[in-house]
Amino acid sequence: MTRTRKRVAVLALQGAFAEHVASLRALGAEAFPVRLPADLDDVDGLVIPGGESTTIRRLMLSYGLAGKLRELHQQGMPILGTCAGMILLARRVLDSTESTIGAIDITVTRNAFGRQLESFQTLLTIPILGEAPFPAVFIRAPLVAEAGPGVETLATLPDTSTVAAKQGSILVTAFHPELTSDLRLHAHFLSMIDQEGRAR
Repeated sequence: MTRTRKRVAVLALQGAFAEHVASLRALGAEAFPVRLPADLDDVDGLVIPGGESTTIRRLMLSYGLAGKLRELHQQGMPILGTCAGMILLARRVLDSTESTIGAIDITVTRNAFGRQLESFQTLLTIPILGEAPFPAVFIRAPLVAEAGPGVETLATLPDTSTVAAKQGSILVTAFHPELTSDLRLHAHFLSMIDQEGRAR
């Protein structure tokens, strides 16, 4: 039986998780923060928010979440990772030996803009979200340095650096969609959950 409201878990170990919850709830989803593996039972989708990737990774290991997240990915659950979430979902991280979930075939560069440009906002063309530019907020943002053949590039900066990508049920952005009033990216993620539900 299909639920009328999608249950979306937002990893709440550190970072802007409350803003993701608010955005998803504004779109009618049943969104809630999670911190433990048991909190991830009976959910339709997962968001890994921005924050400090090393801190989030350490807490994930402490709470026993890493294995559960890999399991959910293997089951095909739609997962959205923003900023630090993109780093944690990547298969490879430059200049780092820390393990990741490895859910999307990309190599990322952390803090790609350097300290002099730690945060900025720009308008991005993201065709899957329609013609209107999307207001993207970058805060000590990573970039996609390389992408495997199965990865779809969704948005780039003027210098062609990839800042949003998708592979299967995994959607990642280098920016923070939850820090704007534009809900289109979250709406697209909810549509991915709909598609995954129909495919099961």
